[in-house]
Amino acid sequence: MLKYFLWLRYLHKRRIVLLSMATVALSVALLIVVASLFIGFIEAFEGSAADFIGDVVISGPRPIRKYDLFIERLKESGIAEEATVIVSAQGLLHLGTGHVRAVSVWGIEPHQRVRVTRYKESLLRQKASNEPVSFDPPGDPNQGGGFVGIAVLSEPDEETDEYDTDAAMEMIGKRVVLTTGTVLRESDAGGSVQFKRKVVPFAIADVMFTGVYDLDRRFIYLPRERVQEVIYPDEPEPVADQVQIRLAEGVDPRAAVAMIRGLWSVFAEDELGWGPYTIEATDIETSRQMQGQYVYELRKQMGILLFIFGVVDFTVILLISCIFYMIVRMKRKDIGIMKSCGASSWSVAALFLGFGVCVGIIGAAVGTVLGYVVTRHVNTLEEWIRVLFGLKLWKSSVYMFSRIPNQVDWPSAGRVVVFAIIAAGVGALIPAIVAARTRPVEILQYE
Repeated sequence: MLKYFLWLRYLHKRRIVLLSMATVALSVALLIVVASLFIGFIEAFEGSAADFIGDVVISGPRPIRKYDLFIERLKESGIAEEATVIVSAQGLLHLGTGHVRAVSVWGIEPHQRVRVTRYKESLLRQKASNEPVSFDPPGDPNQGGGFVGIAVLSEPDEETDEYDTDAAMEMIGKRVVLTTGTVLRESDAGGSVQFKRKVVPFAIADVMFTGVYDLDRRFIYLPRERVQEVIYPDEPEPVADQVQIRLAEGVDPRAAVAMIRGLWSVFAEDELGWGPYTIEATDIETSRQMQGQYVYELRKQMGILLFIFGVVDFTVILLISCIFYMIVRMKRKDIGIMKSCGASSWSVAALFLGFGVCVGIIGAAVGTVLGYVVTRHVNTLEEWIRVLFGLKLWKSSVYMFSRIPNQVDWPSAGRVVVFAIIAAGVGALIPAIVAARTRPVEILQYE
């Protein structure tokens, strides 16, 4: 009980101890916010890939025929819940006089795609509709339609970083022109290869707003059949460039890749007549593996940043050590009395060491609460800074997402808290040793 009484007395009489608690709290809050924002960004990046392309993607070195048969085999195996395909191309989209954008073109099957990805939720016009997703433009369903990313039509506001969705909705129904092309091999010219330009007019049937800037800026979507007619005009049957798979509930993605590769090898050899080299050249990856290199670099940067902040926060140890050393020097009389009453050197050391750990626990608890509040309300804080100072810290054109990830990463927070408590104990270690080695006779001689 004596040690608890002295701890409370030191907290009440020596307000400078509160400074050490505040230092621990601010350090913990800083590290929790940095780690949570970085990990939140990484998880949002990986999650956006899964939402956009599914869990596993098959990319063949040549057009994939009979994909519907392969999808049926995947579903029968229990690996996949659903799958869809795309035909991809590049082109220039002419939106009006002097307004031309370079775009990536995906030919999709909308009815299948909504079962694989969160596709419908991104459509401004049709997301609230109970009807199936359709490429039919409003007013004239007979003209060919397509979907266009919102950032293809306009850039977000420089100050607010928000899109004018009303203006984007007014573009629905407008006729635009896509210029793309295909590579043809002429058999009558010695097998020479030439590029043939193709013009594809269509009406904007809906606008895509995923919240991921790169996706909203680069992509337009047309019916798969129409894109195939342009890119693969000589193909007599439906083909695809990619098969995008949504795994069944509870299936591990990494294990699924190995099983899918086995099914694909048999299918490509038996049904498509592909040789071993072509089968081996087929890429089968999870959506997270496809982003692996970028995520690795992000995690490396996060580690470097946390290390730098950790070195800066090393001042917590020095500050606690200095404050506790001052308390030991000023409370030599208490130490002398305790030892005169029979307290051992270890008991005296444990008093100050425990007090240091107590300071660490309280500071870490306050820092955890502060870090939680800042992380959860980081978008509000960023908006206040924009309103008060006219400074936009987060732009989707730079950081990809329209909102800052604001989920606390509790495993990282736990590690930070443990580190802070240990650091506080280390800071109190030297003063505790000094207090333990104090001789009561020398103290009482002058006190």
